[in-house]
Amino acid sequence: MTPDRAAIEALLAGKHGDPFALLGPHAGPDGTFTRAILPGAEEVAAFSIRRASLGKLARVDDRGVFEGHIRGKPGPVKYRCRGGGAEWWVTDPYSFGPVLGPLDDLLFAEGNHFRLFDKLGAHLIEHQGVAGCHFAVWAPNARIVSLVGDFNDWDRRRHVMRLRADIGVWEIFLPDIDAGRAYKFCITGPDGTVQPLKADPFAFAAELRPSTASLTARPAKPDWGDDAHRAHWASVDPRREPISIYEVHPGSWQRDENGWFLSWDTMAEKLIPYVADMGFTHIEFMPVSEHPYDPSWGYQTTGLYAPSSRFGGPDGFARFIDGAHRAGICVLIDWVPAHFPVDEHGLARFDGTALYEHEDQRLGFHPDWNTAIYNFGRREVASFLINNALFWAEHYHVDGLRVDAVASMLYRDYSREAGEWIPNAEGGREYWEAAEFLRGMNRAVYGSHAGFLTVAEESTSWPGVTTPAFDDGSRSNLGFGFKWNMGFMHDTLQYMARDPIHRQFHHGEITFGLVYAFSENFVLPLSHDEVVHGKGSLLTKMSGDDWQKFATLRAYYAMMWGYPGKKLLFMGQEFAQRREWSEERSLDWELLDASAHAGVRDLVRDLNRLYREKPALHARDCEGEGFEWLVVDDAANSVFAWARKCPGQPPVAIVFNMTPQVHHDYWLRLPLDGEWREVLNTDAAHYGGSGQGNMGSVHAGHGGAKVTLPPLATLYLEYNG
Repeated sequence: MTPDRAAIEALLAGKHGDPFALLGPHAGPDGTFTRAILPGAEEVAAFSIRRASLGKLARVDDRGVFEGHIRGKPGPVKYRCRGGGAEWWVTDPYSFGPVLGPLDDLLFAEGNHFRLFDKLGAHLIEHQGVAGCHFAVWAPNARIVSLVGDFNDWDRRRHVMRLRADIGVWEIFLPDIDAGRAYKFCITGPDGTVQPLKADPFAFAAELRPSTASLTARPAKPDWGDDAHRAHWASVDPRREPISIYEVHPGSWQRDENGWFLSWDTMAEKLIPYVADMGFTHIEFMPVSEHPYDPSWGYQTTGLYAPSSRFGGPDGFARFIDGAHRAGICVLIDWVPAHFPVDEHGLARFDGTALYEHEDQRLGFHPDWNTAIYNFGRREVASFLINNALFWAEHYHVDGLRVDAVASMLYRDYSREAGEWIPNAEGGREYWEAAEFLRGMNRAVYGSHAGFLTVAEESTSWPGVTTPAFDDGSRSNLGFGFKWNMGFMHDTLQYMARDPIHRQFHHGEITFGLVYAFSENFVLPLSHDEVVHGKGSLLTKMSGDDWQKFATLRAYYAMMWGYPGKKLLFMGQEFAQRREWSEERSLDWELLDASAHAGVRDLVRDLNRLYREKPALHARDCEGEGFEWLVVDDAANSVFAWARKCPGQPPVAIVFNMTPQVHHDYWLRLPLDGEWREVLNTDAAHYGGSGQGNMGSVHAGHGGAKVTLPPLATLYLEYNG
């Protein structure tokens, strides 16, 4: 075969690395010459986009190769095809110029492109006067990348893409493609091996599992009504605002009558009013990004840019957030940049090489979850993740990200034995590339979206998690807004599980946390992790018989709401769910028919109201000046007391008795003489308690007051002068 013939054979086989050099119209010495592959056609005529006749093409190969000279300059061309008694029109994708430009190349190569979500992936646009979809994917080591989908019979020979060689991005504009079309990328690796079809890393939507194709879609929605909400949060310091978070798994909060997931629109009708009535300020969703396996709860995502199709289209999720904002409720989402699953349609060995992950398993494989770890030190990978954080903030107006498994990112030896990890350049265990990625992410979102916040799930004593990530040489400062206080959760739950007679010997499990309570900006989490995998519900963790369990849980919640730090409670625990949580079913809402469960629900509602209304309870959550011990060492009676304070506002004393005995005439030191109103008593009868208390108030003189401390109960006393 002549070289020209060999090139045609490569085109027909989908193996030509530069089809744009041979297909479509090109200027030549004899005018414009065009070539197209149009299977099934017997006659082909060329037209302009406006249907002006440009001439006829000759068939030069019975497999559908047509070519010939046409009138005019090179530009977008449509072909009228006839064959087998049928007629159809094809707009030639190889007649369009590139969509990406040299500035995109430069910024992408530098790792400084902060709008990649507008460039890579599938974008429904108008290009050179024609509506269609632009597809772009990063696969720098690929020999060939083809776009396949339901529009070309998944045939990798039909739409081989154009390579932007300097940055390894492949692109093609496909005319006449609208929303809802399924597609993937067929990638031939550097050794010539055709990879499993890959979903689009930047896809805005995906098929419902078990199908795995990406879908063309427009992200979010065009019309928003949340300007006032966003302006408010942009104007305040969140550390001094009440933040009470309701953590939700969207697949199991409630189910429909058929046991299927609620759509985002139905969830908006049910969840938003419920959260507003309960007084929570924030909803935090466990990961909403597309994931193939329900029991992963979304923490093994294959589509970071796509809200899961389990709950409807991406516009539905946007409507939910807009509705929450109009009701004054913030929406946080769990974000998983620590690792990704190795499903063959995902990121693993994306272009036939370890592209997003490390080649060396000692850096690139996570032993806990059998997943791949991102190569945080690679500019393009860090940019992919940082752009994802920016994407959720911009396109979906989410109010913040709770970043999962930060500790696993920060240490090279996390869950590894000696010899299973590689030290850093200094010989240490810190994964500085991951730390720098997190710093860069926080700088990017805080620098571009006022009011946005990030929360780290970080379980070690890494210094400076919530210290701003300035370029001042302090590479351990990560720049998060808040950090989960895992020590609080662990110590206090352990204390509550103890028999009351033994608590006097473990007094430090409550007091120790106050030693470091202001070392970071903390969120106090009672999350989903505490009520799965055989751990039982929060109610069943409490010590004692059923009455004591409810009393202890009520006292625990009130202690937590009075403790320094923002609050987080997993769904169902606000009404004392008895069964351990499972993603396979709805919460046990029928429990609210029982007064004990309804009492816990009412208490949580009242706690949220007091927390919002009393600045002393929230305005200095992260500052030591807002806290003063009143009773720290009464281990014998298992009594604790402290004051929450805010300048210019009446202080609130938090007092809790963790024994089943009533303490009458208990001498309680109080910081001010005068009347202290009992604004909350978890032993009140309407919560399900025994009704012990102080008849609404106590009077302090000589630095204190005699008070009645109900059994297994917490009191809030507010200074009233």
